[in-house]
Amino acid sequence: MAGRVLLARAIRDFGDGFIAILLPVYLTTLGLSAFGVGIIATLALFGSACLTLAIGLVGARFEARSLLMAAAVLMALTGIAYAATSAYWVLGVVAFVGTINPSGGSASIFVPLEHSLLAGAVTPAQRTHSFARYSLVGALAGALGSLLAAAPDWLQGTGIGTLDALRLMFLAYAALGVLGGAIYWRLERRPATVIAAPPAPLGPSRRIVYKLAALFSIDAFAGGFTVQALLALWLFERFDLSLAAASQFFFCAGLLAAFSFPVAAWIGGRIGLVNTMVFTHIPSSLCLIAAAFATSLEVVLGLLLVRAFLSQMDVPTRSSYVMAVVTPAERPAAASVTAVPRSLAAAASPALAGALFAAGFHAWPLVLCGGLKIAYDLLLLAEFRHVKPPEET
Repeated sequence: MAGRVLLARAIRDFGDGFIAILLPVYLTTLGLSAFGVGIIATLALFGSACLTLAIGLVGARFEARSLLMAAAVLMALTGIAYAATSAYWVLGVVAFVGTINPSGGSASIFVPLEHSLLAGAVTPAQRTHSFARYSLVGALAGALGSLLAAAPDWLQGTGIGTLDALRLMFLAYAALGVLGGAIYWRLERRPATVIAAPPAPLGPSRRIVYKLAALFSIDAFAGGFTVQALLALWLFERFDLSLAAASQFFFCAGLLAAFSFPVAAWIGGRIGLVNTMVFTHIPSSLCLIAAAFATSLEVVLGLLLVRAFLSQMDVPTRSSYVMAVVTPAERPAAASVTAVPRSLAAAASPALAGALFAAGFHAWPLVLCGGLKIAYDLLLLAEFRHVKPPEET
């Protein structure tokens, strides 16, 4: 089961890897401004939050296989819709109800179901390493996918127009959704958890989950200022970076993020999950703030690569921590309730970042992102340093 979940995530994140880079290119080719790109990113993240909440609340009562297959079908329909239309309002609606992911990371309706499946398949001592593998596979696939963002340039060399080349990439994204659905279809037919569903999605762990959700929303709101689509737009506008160069950079960044996940699991086993989240996150935020004021492209890319290695170490540790501090029956809801405020908060900031870019304040989105993330880290440490998962007590 775990192997198929990892394979399905790899396919999905491969598609997200090139779509996050090509999304602003496609939208600007259609005539949208930076602010319009930000609005689409906001709608995508907000819609993802609503769907994730719905999935999390019913995840303990329905077969995970069926829900994951339905999500894969939605991914395929999203790609087809984006390839078929250029109407702004249609793109906005599809961004809201579909699976377009402007962040380049795994923030989607698939997550609470997959997290619950993985957490239930391993012991507490293995849990963080299991999530590290899950994150590693996704990041490597996303990095490889970012290389495919250069494909429209190759297609144009064969005589295909720019817009048609970009639409072909959205059809490729749809095909990946179909392939992912076929893999989910082969999962074992059983509920997401063998524990009977509780009367309410969240029970004894409700207070902890709500606190974590509130803190995670600060982190996500900050991250929304520099989602991958907007960071790519910033590099395009400030340094006139080519699409091929951007795809190579995001490939390298994805590789560094991927290899940081097993390192995070190793560190987490020695200093604790909360400490790992905090003390790897703060230096990455300082690198982002420094990049906002650097004038050399080489220095900027170097700082962003250091940030890429450090900033994602909290991903497997955060997922493992949430699954550890709740009861097994609460896991689908806990994964959803902690993810949804993240998505909602992240949905607000891309439009603000797009407005700042359009007004010429190119450094501010990066500075706001870094500063808010540091504040989140300090609050998380103060509130949860004494709340230990089972393997740390």
